[in-house]
Amino acid sequence: MTSLTKTPFLLMLLIGLSLTLSPAQGIDLDIKAEFSPDPAQPMKNEFRNTTVQSGYCFVYPQHCVSPPMVSFRLPIQFKSQMPVEADHAQRQGAMFSLPSHWQTLNVTDPQSGQSQEVQVRVSGIGTTYVLSEDVRKLVGVDPESNVITAHGLLWVGGLWSNGATPCRALSFAGGGVRTFGSFWQVPLNAGVCAKQAKFLIPELQYQYFDIGYQLIAPKPLEMASGVYVGSIQFPIGPDGIDLGDNMYPVSGDSVINLRFTLTVTHTLKVDVPPGGNRVELVPQGGWNAWLQQGRKPTRLFRDQTFNISASSRFKMQLECQYSPDGKTCGVRDSVSGHAVPLNVSVSLPHGLTAADGRPVKHLQLLLNGSGSELFQPGFYVDRKPGTLHFDIPEGEVAEMIRPGNSRQYSGNVVVIWDSEV
Repeated sequence: MTSLTKTPFLLMLLIGLSLTLSPAQGIDLDIKAEFSPDPAQPMKNEFRNTTVQSGYCFVYPQHCVSPPMVSFRLPIQFKSQMPVEADHAQRQGAMFSLPSHWQTLNVTDPQSGQSQEVQVRVSGIGTTYVLSEDVRKLVGVDPESNVITAHGLLWVGGLWSNGATPCRALSFAGGGVRTFGSFWQVPLNAGVCAKQAKFLIPELQYQYFDIGYQLIAPKPLEMASGVYVGSIQFPIGPDGIDLGDNMYPVSGDSVINLRFTLTVTHTLKVDVPPGGNRVELVPQGGWNAWLQQGRKPTRLFRDQTFNISASSRFKMQLECQYSPDGKTCGVRDSVSGHAVPLNVSVSLPHGLTAADGRPVKHLQLLLNGSGSELFQPGFYVDRKPGTLHFDIPEGEVAEMIRPGNSRQYSGNVVVIWDSEV
């Protein structure tokens, strides 16, 4: 007779965003998201962004769905250091060169030392510009003229809300006699988006600065639970958020720090039915064939079902009271001392595979863990049935069952589901 115990495990993953000012280093942005398995969506294998929206995507969330984008408003203003001349060179006026290409950083769980790659890029830019004078005066039209028409005359290509190739404006944010705002979508590898002034602007300011970003996070079902942290810097200037040679941050900030916190919450739980911790090995069809017909059994076995919920990688191990060969468990007759090996194997439900991607069917569990070091969920498996198979090798059964000899074999077997992979 064998006994079976189980070990349940709980795993977790999270990501989010907050904003703080660091006078010495610039602006710190904390980006967060989270993953936890959802029985209602077992196939979902992605993070939920929990970053608090601010700026454009907070006001117009419907514009930030496809492609998905999160925005935040930076507490930073820009001001021209000298007048913006008519027909100026590109770097002397309103230009934006942003890190619109995918950049890779590592996030690491300090507890386990495990790392994953995250990719991020700037995918949107928004601001309201402020002119030093009434736009109608700058472009030389009647003071009673339409203000929006005057703003369109100020720039090559028309209104700020027309965008600046290759950047495309998502919406018109409104305009006044000295102000006009819009938000631009920044394509992948956009390069420079610039607006050239057609008239002299004595002083140009950006009232605020919105940035939108896209994120490619790792697949959480392929990660262990833990809190993963990492960061990437975007300098304000060349090779970062470059607004040319004329526009400078009023606050003097020189860098934007994106700080990532990815917290993963997985589930690994195993439930054995009541009484399932006591396993009785019997012949096919029970003992009646031997007792009533004298047909000696050739095989002793038992299948024990369990229910498993898993969203994380795990391994399985054995601990045994007896092991005749050092590889498998065993059972032993307490009177004669005779011991025989006991094969223990496992079958797992659909959605859980071995390390090589194959389904897990009657996979033998060994004392050294060989062959069962890693099981991987393809999706969240929620309370699905698996089976532990126990059997005595056929060649050993004849020695155990001898007419006239009363023997009782027993042994303790501990089966461990271990999430610490």
